[in-house]
Amino acid sequence: MQGAISDTKKNLDAWNEQKKIIQCCRVRSYFKERELWWSSLGANVGHEQDGKNKTFERRVLVLKKFNQEIGWMVPIPTQPKRGKYYFAYRRDGRSYWLILSQVRLMDAKRLKRKIGVMGSKEYQPVVTVFQKLLAE
Repeated sequence: MQGAISDTKKNLDAWNEQKKIIQCCRVRSYFKERELWWSSLGANVGHEQDGKNKTFERRVLVLKKFNQEIGWMVPIPTQPKRGKYYFAYRRDGRSYWLILSQVRLMDAKRLKRKIGVMGSKEYQPVVTVFQKLLAE
């Protein structure tokens, strides 16, 4: 029952209300590959990366754009992460870690605020590492 106890700490009801607002009221943002955004990731299951604060936000990188509505997004925590499923990079003097194992298909309605754009020289190694992971 320990898992059930920790799961009750997540505010799934609040996230459900946020999802309703995102679905009905948020306009899709125009986005491109390599862009960094604040995105409403939500209160997720188990060890999936959660969003923070009342709107369940987390930084994400747009890894792949499929069309105007959806793309692959990579969550970006600020806490150090090590291992083959993480990709470290620096921006504005701070370190960040992409969680490549948690790439997910997301609708552009989840995107809230654009933070910036990852440079081509920074982005290409991310793609290369991700492709290697897919090939394993």
